[in-house]
Amino acid sequence: MTAPEAGRGIGIGASAAETTTTFGFPRDTFRILHVSTGNVCRSPITERLTRHFVAERLGVLGGGLIVESAGTWGHEGAPMEANAEAVLAEFGADASGFFGRELLDEHVIRADLVLTATRDHRAQVISMGHSAGLRTFTLKEFTRLVRAIDPTTLPPLEDGVVMRARALVRAAAALRGWLLAPTAEADEVHDPYGAPLPFFRSVGGEIHQALDPVVTALTGVPTRA
Repeated sequence: MTAPEAGRGIGIGASAAETTTTFGFPRDTFRILHVSTGNVCRSPITERLTRHFVAERLGVLGGGLIVESAGTWGHEGAPMEANAEAVLAEFGADASGFFGRELLDEHVIRADLVLTATRDHRAQVISMGHSAGLRTFTLKEFTRLVRAIDPTTLPPLEDGVVMRARALVRAAAALRGWLLAPTAEADEVHDPYGAPLPFFRSVGGEIHQALDPVVTALTGVPTRA
């Protein structure tokens, strides 16, 4: 048995599958859902950094990309942790208007890509059902898979960022069983809740490093020098 080629899952018949999602939603948007525990530290940082990165590359958060977050034990309506806001400000990202959400079935159903902070979060999302297995990854797991995908196998940005994003998820899912984490900790982003600002900065740096190649693959546009 040999590993699938990078970019597998993109090919003849893919465009026909773009009409509607599994649950019948129109395919003119692509929803990214970031998940952590309380939705006041890691997933807000990841959500707002994703938006920031996309805006840097495309000029606006448009093209059908919707970026959200929620928590498995989410503090519904709670503000982002102050240290998380501080980290986002240091990256030049906007933290305004954020309120925590508890993860609900409807969030998973509507998401095209779910990126979690840890393997436990990933397992919790998948256990909710809704055919979530093939579109749910830890953030660092997805980064590892994305790095192995030949970008030339993805639709060009001219075909729309939504089509490109869907192809990227299919390709990553096809590679998942072949590119395993080197250690059990490699796919984890640890919880900084209650920690001092230096630890939040460390976690923010991990998230920043993991997100950069993901957004580059999604948009087809590298980081601006």
